[in-house]
Amino acid sequence: MDMPVIETRTGMRMPRIGLGTWPMRGAECARAVEGAIGLGYRHIDTAEMYGNEDAVGEGIRAAGLPRGEIFLTTKVWYDKPDGAAIRRAFDDCLKRLATPHVDLLLIHWPSPELKLSDALKGLAAIRAEGRARFIGVSNFPPLLLRRAIGEGVELSCLQVENHVHLDQSKLRGICREAGMALTSYTPLGKGALGDDPVLARIAAKHGATGAQVALAWLLAQEGVAMVPKAASPARQAENLGALKVRLDEGDLAALAALPKGRRFVDPSFAPDWANG
Repeated sequence: MDMPVIETRTGMRMPRIGLGTWPMRGAECARAVEGAIGLGYRHIDTAEMYGNEDAVGEGIRAAGLPRGEIFLTTKVWYDKPDGAAIRRAFDDCLKRLATPHVDLLLIHWPSPELKLSDALKGLAAIRAEGRARFIGVSNFPPLLLRRAIGEGVELSCLQVENHVHLDQSKLRGICREAGMALTSYTPLGKGALGDDPVLARIAAKHGATGAQVALAWLLAQEGVAMVPKAASPARQAENLGALKVRLDEGDLAALAALPKGRRFVDPSFAPDWANG
């Protein structure tokens, strides 16, 4: 399988379809990671908060590939407001993953207590040590993302909810200007998008599934990666099948016309998405 990659201004090469692991844990998670790598996945996404970094590391080791062939992302939780707290949390991430480095380290969510400049300097120091090859942020709204970019620290990626029912064109534009990748989590709307009648119609036309159409829509966007969660080999293979779906202009227009204001992830501590 020929997996397309995103190349950023910082030199990061990220496989465009990865495996999301939330909320899998334990043996289920380890099996899913090992199986996904066997199917051809080379991009695995986890986080401190997921409580599964140990299982993710186990699955990667069981797959038997050299560590350098896997693109591994983890994230530190939003209660780490500065560089020192991020460093301590990341030390524990590496211990749980049982790896000397990750490929991408992100701040999982912003918080009102976040000391942005100090936090980004902390990320940069970790990158300079080689323990995280690249760094970035997650769930930053447009104004805060611009502030982060303006700090002068080389960020490689923004991870954010992004799917056919949510317009993230503003964030995509900012990432494109900055030479960053945008990784979409919940790209299938927690399974809800596959039943959309417009997606179903387009899927029937292409001999595909609604989920594959939803992922193909993201693949049609420059600089966008995605990390759909999939525990079973069948679902993992289905998601990879999106690489074979070629949407035409009519398909893209129909998908663009769908309502774009639906969020599946909006916790009480989320930032002001419009003005943050």
